[in-house]
Amino acid sequence: MRVLPSGSTALLVELDDLDQVLALYAALQADPPTGVTEIVPAARTILLVIDRAATSLPEVEATVRRTTPRPAVRAEGELVEIPVTYVGEDLQDAARLLGCDCDELVRRHTAEEWTVGFCGFAPGFGYLTSPTWRFDVPRRASPRTRVPAGAVALAGEFTGIYPRPSPGGWQLVGRTDVAVFDLSREPSALLRPGIRVRFVDAARAPRPA
Repeated sequence: MRVLPSGSTALLVELDDLDQVLALYAALQADPPTGVTEIVPAARTILLVIDRAATSLPEVEATVRRTTPRPAVRAEGELVEIPVTYVGEDLQDAARLLGCDCDELVRRHTAEEWTVGFCGFAPGFGYLTSPTWRFDVPRRASPRTRVPAGAVALAGEFTGIYPRPSPGGWQLVGRTDVAVFDLSREPSALLRPGIRVRFVDAARAPRPA
């Protein structure tokens, strides 16, 4: 662990990998240090923003270093199921990159239990990972100028769902009608750090009687 000041009102905690981030983030969320107003995880870091009237950077650093991470956090978060229609424009290309056919890619994708590691890029965009997903999917050589809302995509070790139309270079493998970001909902973001996700193949999901 490496702890660095980020300006005069924040600390940046650098860790070795996303599992360490999730474990420490879960512990800090469960028992936030006094005076910390915001805790923001990323792929290898956690940013802690403080209220200088209530605490100091050295005090928060000492608390962080005393905090015991919760390494089992991937199995503890709320579970969300997201139905996906696997008809993405890049489904065949992504399958080829993984050395399989489209059906096998769908099987692999739906067999995983994913966890939202962190959020970014756009409001409601969660970066989902799984410790048993052993694939690194290259981004598209030429990003699209517009990816539709609800697009389910792969890039690197991550899966993501585009919350609104936007440019993007991820490999599109499917789509969902689930609104992952809705300002009329509380909380607005469905996919928050620590949330577990299972993707369900909508073409094979059981239909109501």
